[in-house]
Amino acid sequence: MHMPFDWNLAFSALPILLGLALLTWLASLKNRDASLVDRVWSLFFLAALLTWFTPSPANGPRAFVALVLVGVWAVRLSGWLTWRNHGKPEDRRYQALRDRFQPHYELKSLVLVFALQATLAWLIALPILPVLQSGIPWNGLDNLACGIFLTGLLLETLADLQLARFKAQPGEAGAVLDSGLWRYSRHPNYFGECLLWWGFFLMAVAARAPVWLIVSPLILTVLLVAVSGVRLLESDIHLRRPAYRDYIRRTSAFFPWPPRESGK
Repeated sequence: MHMPFDWNLAFSALPILLGLALLTWLASLKNRDASLVDRVWSLFFLAALLTWFTPSPANGPRAFVALVLVGVWAVRLSGWLTWRNHGKPEDRRYQALRDRFQPHYELKSLVLVFALQATLAWLIALPILPVLQSGIPWNGLDNLACGIFLTGLLLETLADLQLARFKAQPGEAGAVLDSGLWRYSRHPNYFGECLLWWGFFLMAVAARAPVWLIVSPLILTVLLVAVSGVRLLESDIHLRRPAYRDYIRRTSAFFPWPPRESGK
């Protein structure tokens, strides 16, 4: 039997996420950098969790496990993006949006970038709520879910470190990273991100959450593969890195897979 979903409590987090988006938007006006929202993306999830979190012995260990898992992921990703992008200009994707939605892009970005991402984060974060509320005893499915989440977190972290090390090498401009995790997937960091949220959904299943919550990891998967992730990043990368065309031919876009031989 599935536990009822508490929509009143769920919606209580949305104004907080939108408020955080508003503050980030104001900072973006000062810095003329809408890509600041990327640094706050994971903090939207942590803000939702903290809004819903109520320490209670009746909830069992899942609430504290969720706090640790989401907290570590959110702080690591936000800190990583802040460090990586410090002192750099606005991301090319947001520059393209700035050019596309003139005039008055600054005002439009409040909805098109900041409020939209806060709302999407809220939707994707919904499985956190039943995990926090459930009094169902910890079971084997929880162990599997934690294993998947931690595997995704490890893949994402290693992929980021490998990419940072590659970009720090002299003569990197125009080259393509095709070693390590990047030998098996063109976007192993995105795959890790996707995997960890499917793992968290599995924990919600273990807590007997409503099955319709599968829409949350599905939304994230679509975003990473077909909207703002793989598809958008690869729309013009071959112009800056010509060798990327061959990399596309031999390397899986998302799911890690042994590379194909060149020319096949």
